Amino acid sequence: MNQKILPAFTNMKDFEKFLVSSYEIGVFLDLHISQMKNVKRMTESSGKKIIYHVDLIQGIKNDEYATEYICQEYKPYGLISTKASVILKAKQKGVVAIQRMFLIDSHAVEKTYKLVERTKPDYIEVLPGAMPWMIKEVKERLNTPILAGGLIRTSDEVNNALQAGASAITTSKQELWRLYEE
Repeated sequence: MNQKILPAFTNMKDFEKFLVSSYEIGVFLDLHISQMKNVKRMTESSGKKIIYHVDLIQGIKNDEYATEYICQEYKPYGLISTKASVILKAKQKGVVAIQRMFLIDSHAVEKTYKLVERTKPDYIEVLPGAMPWMIKEVKERLNTPILAGGLIRTSDEVNNALQAGASAITTSKQELWRLYEE
């Protein structure tokens, strides 16, 4: 991924703003399964690439069967999930696999370290991403590219996350989309 910002959206209005932006890749959060065919059509006609958060697609279970269906029917650029089965199936299907990691406490972090060592995702999305010291630790420990998301509200926080080792920032803050747009 060559973008420093990955625009994230939860509704069609914001998705349409992404489509007219200069960004190539965007992240669709919180989507209903009935909207996916239209999203695919619009994405393709705009020459964009989409990453779906499988755990937040309403109307379909977030398991390996749903992942296989999504990969076959909608051909996403990537998939985000907290579930190992989704990550493994996405990798098997040649789709960019992004393991979401919540930085809640030491136990959650250690549990995700073990999961990531088994699934070997293409990227890890750490949340909240406004913790540069944790981005650095996760990247050093797992040697996997990092996406930072959640609670990143300012350009200073974007820059801190990038300097700590994040490859890109996932954000729904359109002010940040505009600030980093090329």
